[in-house]
Amino acid sequence: MSAVTFANNEKATSTTVGYAGAVVTVLIWAAWILATRHSAATQLTTIDIGLIRYGIPALVLAPVWLKTGLLPKGVPVGLLVTMVAGAGAAFFQLTTSAIHSTPASAAGILLGGSMPLATALIGVLVFRERPDPMRALGLVAIVAGVAILLVCSLAGAALPWSSFVLLPMGAILWASYTHAFRRSGLTALQASALIAIWSFLIHVGLAVMFGTSIASAPLTEVGLQILSQGILSGLVATVAYGLAVHALGGTQAAAFTAITPVLATIGGGMLLGEEIGIAEIAAAVITGLGVALSTGIASRP
Repeated sequence: MSAVTFANNEKATSTTVGYAGAVVTVLIWAAWILATRHSAATQLTTIDIGLIRYGIPALVLAPVWLKTGLLPKGVPVGLLVTMVAGAGAAFFQLTTSAIHSTPASAAGILLGGSMPLATALIGVLVFRERPDPMRALGLVAIVAGVAILLVCSLAGAALPWSSFVLLPMGAILWASYTHAFRRSGLTALQASALIAIWSFLIHVGLAVMFGTSIASAPLTEVGLQILSQGILSGLVATVAYGLAVHALGGTQAAAFTAITPVLATIGGGMLLGEEIGIAEIAAAVITGLGVALSTGIASRP
């Protein structure tokens, strides 16, 4: 086997892993939105859920962050702070507070739908990235699909101001994390471990100041959050997204998050009784096409 063939096979494998990581991420995120929305009806606070979300991956990935240290050498402190805020404690508190008062379908639109656009804009304005015409068309299609879902959502429910402010802010934070991680030199496991331990420590501080009710909550509710928040969202999805960013690049990996509002809308219809009509189906098709184009599948080599 020639060196060129080996390199091509290695690149193809990396791209496949990236796509798989992106798909796993959006599937888990859609479930996370539904589980977080459900937690609004329980006695668990956002601090309680944060302890679960970051405590489990911090424990599982302890060998990783113990090896790198809390302040790994070669990683600028500014990048580390951006990563912890963008995918950790600040992101979680903002978005969870908003999701508690926002229908699942609208939350998926305002958060997941805003992520690829925010990531692309940061890439263009800050890092001088230049998407080719087909990728740009894909981003336009994503915006169109999200706009359709947003109009349908607004027509059926009056959303609080926090939905329109906190969820897009969360999307900007996540976009900042995406670019910071891409430039940090850390692996997906290392980044996930550092985000988990720092965010867990922050939530421990919040619990000391404001208290926690985990001990008195029903075991079924705690178990649901351990699965959805700690294992799936906090551990699996964070690592999977890191793999996607490494393999595909920040803007392309973030484009997959546009599938989240579609899945959240479908999940809201199946689990929460929200209506799914022609507009929602059209939005799903348009958004899916946009994601496909934004990955570069139709771009010239």
